[in-house]
Amino acid sequence: MSGLPRVERTPDGRRLVVARTIATDRETVWSVLTDTAQWPEWGPSVTAVRCGDRTIAAGTTGEVQVLGGPWVPFEVTTCRDYRWTWRVARVPATGHFVEPADEGVRVGFEIPLLAGGYAPVCEMALRRIERLVGAAPAGDG
Repeated sequence: MSGLPRVERTPDGRRLVVARTIATDRETVWSVLTDTAQWPEWGPSVTAVRCGDRTIAAGTTGEVQVLGGPWVPFEVTTCRDYRWTWRVARVPATGHFVEPADEGVRVGFEIPLLAGGYAPVCEMALRRIERLVGAAPAGDG
């Protein structure tokens, strides 16, 4: 089930959060979120990735191709406790998290407030992640 995006306090300050509850376990979703080879499968704005690390960690760097256009550099700035953040083209970008929920896990993206227009893209990514992990939506979603 997903809800409307809302402003929440995150470790990086106030962000617009788009989240969805998925009936699966944390490790399954976390492995999809942190596997650079899978980013183009769930990320609507990422068409390709160049990275020396298949699984990200804090400090991982590489490049993403954005919507079939230019390659832009990225750096993973934090990656711990089922949450990771990055900078794309040196600009703070979305945070990604997986947390326990009553009927599975809550998976979400933390969007800088000035990038609120990116919320529909993140909602599409959540639906793709749900399909990738083979889970039905939790609850009535």
